Amino acid sequence: MRVVSLVPSATETLTAWGVEPVACTRFCERPDLLHVGGTKNPDIDAIAGLAPDLVVVDREENRREDAEALTAVGLELVVLDVRSLDRLHDELSVLAEAVGVSAPDPVADSYPSLGLRAFVPIWRRPWMTIGGDTFGSSMLRRLGVENVFADATDDYPTLELDAAAALAPDVVLVPSEPYVFTDEHLDELASIARPVRVDGQDLFWWGARTADALDRLHRSLRDAAG
Repeated sequence: MRVVSLVPSATETLTAWGVEPVACTRFCERPDLLHVGGTKNPDIDAIAGLAPDLVVVDREENRREDAEALTAVGLELVVLDVRSLDRLHDELSVLAEAVGVSAPDPVADSYPSLGLRAFVPIWRRPWMTIGGDTFGSSMLRRLGVENVFADATDDYPTLELDAAAALAPDVVLVPSEPYVFTDEHLDELASIARPVRVDGQDLFWWGARTADALDRLHRSLRDAAG
């Protein structure tokens, strides 16, 4: 089956399942595969020229207008909507069925609660964080970590650092992506709470990595919790 993946998490997961995409985005960390643009600006003509059997997109990662453009040129899409751990198994089952492999096993139901309250910056200028209805926030919930911005009305709210400080988090979880925070930035964030670096892919990418990602995050945050 010829599959084009426009979702980094899906590209990684398909590869783990033994389904090698014929093309992916430049953000998929697969320099050995043909790249057909980014997640927000895929090259529709290039994708159509590959005559794929299937194009994988995700409502969170990709734009509706690009999905509609792909459909308009006659391509079949698998549209995923992975926004939480609770939905992960069902969404992966859809993908697995579409590419003709067995559905993966679900991740562990529970972990010993870490009992932490965390602020998670994901961007700077402006400062941004994650709301409660995001995959990253659901990962933290599974580990017993409360996202102090879980009640935000936006999925990715902008904020001033004093607003984060007012919520008195125990730690600032500093992911390695999508923004590359320097040690200088960590010094700035230390005015809020103790900064702890975490793997952004483990926190935000879903799929084949998720079970091990939860284990890694739990170990690193358990050490941070003391």
